[in-house]
Amino acid sequence: MRRYGAPLLLLLTGAAVLRISAFSELYLRYVRAGLRPYLVVSGALLVLLALLMAVLRRAEGSEEHGEDEGDEGDEGAEEHEDGHGHRHGAPRVAALLALPALALLLFPPPALGSYSAEREAEQRAAQGVGAFPALPAGDPVVLGVGEFSSRAVYDSSRSLKGRTVSMTGFATLGDDGTWYVTRLLVSCCAADATTSKVEIRGADAPRSGTWVTVTGTWHPRGELGTDAAWPSALDATGVRKVAQPTDPYEQR
Repeated sequence: MRRYGAPLLLLLTGAAVLRISAFSELYLRYVRAGLRPYLVVSGALLVLLALLMAVLRRAEGSEEHGEDEGDEGDEGAEEHEDGHGHRHGAPRVAALLALPALALLLFPPPALGSYSAEREAEQRAAQGVGAFPALPAGDPVVLGVGEFSSRAVYDSSRSLKGRTVSMTGFATLGDDGTWYVTRLLVSCCAADATTSKVEIRGADAPRSGTWVTVTGTWHPRGELGTDAAWPSALDATGVRKVAQPTDPYEQR
C-alpha cells in the first residue's frame, strides 16, 4: 500500500482543486475570477498524474513479484531489505501531507472576513490628491467600499458631495460604539488582501461579520489627503442585512 502513497496525495490535491474551481464558486474565496481556468487545468493535470503514477507503480509491483518467484526465498528478501532487515518505503509521517488536501476537499476554509480586517494595521494609501471621474447620474449610486474611501479621502473635485450612495460589505466594530462597513481588496488572491472601511454614522451596529448594504450620504471629515480624513464616513439612511456575495472581495 505504501507505493500508492504519492499517487493518493496527488489525487486528493487535484480533486480538492477541481472541487473548488470546476464544480463550485468556492475558488473565489482565495483567488480572482480570472484565475479559474488555471486552477481547473492544474487540478486535472494532478489527477491525471496521480492515475499515471498509480499505473506505473502497479506495473513495477507486478514485475517485482515475478522476479521474487524465480529467486530463492532468502535472496529475494535481501533485495528488498537493507542491512538492518528493514524494508524500504516512504516514512509513515509522510501520510500527514494528505491531511491539508483532504481538509480542502471536505471542509474548504471560508473567505477572509472581519477577523482579518480587524487584525490589519490601519494603512493610508500612498496616493496624491486629485480629481476623480464624475459619478454616474441617478441616486443612489452604487460604489465599492474601496472606491468610496478613495473619493472621500483624495478627490479634489468632491464628487461625493450631495450624492446618495449605496455600498455592500461586512460589519466590523471599533471603539466607543463606532462600526464600519468593510471590504477586503485583492490584486491577485487572498494572500495579498488589504482592508478598506467606511465609518457608519446614525445607525445601530450589526453583529461583527454581518454582511450589509448601507445607503447614505458622505460625511466630510478632515483635510483631503491627511490622516484626519481617514477612515471616510457615511451618514446612513438605511442598513439592510444581505447574504455574503459569491465573490466576497473587491478588486484593487
